[in-house]
Amino acid sequence: MTRPQTWTRTRLALLGLIAAMGTGACTPTVRLQVDPITIYAKLDADVRVRLDKELQDLLVENPNLF
Repeated sequence: MTRPQTWTRTRLALLGLIAAMGTGACTPTVRLQVDPITIYAKLDADVRVRLDKELQDLLVENPNLF
């Protein structure tokens, strides 16, 4: 083997190593995105409390309603 062939093989080996490292760096990225969840439980409870309060006030004003 002569010196230029050794240099060529070394350069090809180095180029192959760089290419392998470059493709290894291109691994896919997985991202998880969670959409916000809207909860209406508090709104529902608040509406019921207000309606119960209004009903109690109405019954106090008109005891013979029912």
